[in-house]
Amino acid sequence: MKIESHRDLIVWQKSMDMVVQIYHLTTNFPSTEIYRITSQMTRAAVSVPANIAEGHARGSSKNDYAHFLAISKGSLMETETFLMLAVRLNYLTLNQANPTLSLITEISKMLTTLRHRILKS
Repeated sequence: MKIESHRDLIVWQKSMDMVVQIYHLTTNFPSTEIYRITSQMTRAAVSVPANIAEGHARGSSKNDYAHFLAISKGSLMETETFLMLAVRLNYLTLNQANPTLSLITEISKMLTTLRHRILKS
């Protein structure tokens, strides 16, 4: 399959799924967290597919694309950190967080692989 758009990338699709999961998970956080962990977690999560899309769309150089993928991975790890913090604060159980944590691990591996392939080409 030819990649014509960032929307064709499985890593972008899975990142979008992760964002939706994060939004669902944060709906029951305490209202005192709306401008704290909820805001930071959702912004970090949204940044993952957004940076994949921006890097792909620019098409200026493989190094630029790789840079955006690196930013995306950083945002992914930030999301993971906030998710683990939410578990520690008892806003979520580990059982509630585990599906999203598994997806984060999968996306992380995909971003690493894609970045290496971009830089090798």
